[in-house]
Amino acid sequence: MRTLQFVFALSLTLAAIVGAQAHSYRIGEIQIGHPWTRATPPAAKVAGAFMSFTNEGGTADRLLGGSSPIAEKVEIHTMEMTGGIMKMRPLGDGLEVPAGAKVELAPGGIHVMLIGLKQPIVEGDRVPLTLTFEKGGDIEVELAADKMGAGGNAHDHASHGHGETKKQGHSTR
Repeated sequence: MRTLQFVFALSLTLAAIVGAQAHSYRIGEIQIGHPWTRATPPAAKVAGAFMSFTNEGGTADRLLGGSSPIAEKVEIHTMEMTGGIMKMRPLGDGLEVPAGAKVELAPGGIHVMLIGLKQPIVEGDRVPLTLTFEKGGDIEVELAADKMGAGGNAHDHASHGHGETKKQGHSTR
């Protein structure tokens, strides 16, 4: 009986570890952490995607853009306050991820923009997104869809039920 309890406790622990390690990706020297988005209203035509990029290598890479089957196009955007007005604009030359640095994409700042949504995003969805890096090539990730209006803090994403694991990307170059 004691052995059975131990095995059960061990399996629960392993399940928790595996479940907590299910939402990060790697392409080359770039670690992509916790890609997520927000649920959208039914008529929404755009959505933001957020994540972190940690460059563990000795040379910079650049996020150039991407694609998703649920959007007509994918762009990298920045938001900034100018004269008390929030302005969003695309980063035409992409987003540099410097060597040895971490770059955060978050609401109210730099983010990936899904434009021309073909369907609403529902809380709990896993939204496919292919990111394209200048040197690393393409990598497919899944955006975990959080509730509408979710903020940029980690505790806001508890409903996702995932943490960190590594998946090797593939280069198309």
